[in-house]
Amino acid sequence: MSNESNTTPRESISPGGVADSSEETEGAPESKPGKSGLRVTIEWVAVLAGALALALILRAVLFQAYYIRFTSMEPTLSNGDRVLVNKLGYDLHDINRGDLVVFERPQGVSGQQTDDLIKRVIALPGEVIRFVEGDVYIDNRRLHEPYLESSGITAGTMPAKCAPLVNDGCLVGAGEVFVMGDNRANSTDSRSFGPISEHLIVGHAFLRIWPVTEFGRL
Repeated sequence: MSNESNTTPRESISPGGVADSSEETEGAPESKPGKSGLRVTIEWVAVLAGALALALILRAVLFQAYYIRFTSMEPTLSNGDRVLVNKLGYDLHDINRGDLVVFERPQGVSGQQTDDLIKRVIALPGEVIRFVEGDVYIDNRRLHEPYLESSGITAGTMPAKCAPLVNDGCLVGAGEVFVMGDNRANSTDSRSFGPISEHLIVGHAFLRIWPVTEFGRL
């Protein structure tokens, strides 16, 4: 952000210290007439058009707002919430466990193909994930999940798209992540369609912007 100067222009005075506005200075330029109403209107239209174009560019390239229409992310996100998604973040850094990601609906998943999904990243490439007595284990270590309503609520079996290992575990492949909703009892996620390719990820949902009473980072 640029810093603007707070210096206030001052009226110049003659060496004698007196500025006489009534004395006409020889050769002084005539005052310019004010801008016409049409010219002012054109300038404002240009400014507004530029601002709109910038907003569209930011929306398409940097950030985008998403409307939550389901309950699969409760209690973290509720039906009707709006979140802001950073679409460039993962071009600069790796995906982290616990991130809320918006991604394109995988092929074969029921629903409108144009409707993106939002889930939480649970397991990263090269990790082994399994469910033991309702809890998630990553590489044989229990995963602490404070965003869930309670522990011991994760059920399900590993899908065929997962690389099977012993003890019903799943090896997440290179360039993939295992995602699940926080509402484990009502979420269609990697437990049904398998790990998703990182190429499907649209961006990182990092800020709730609606309702205003819940405004804040996710």
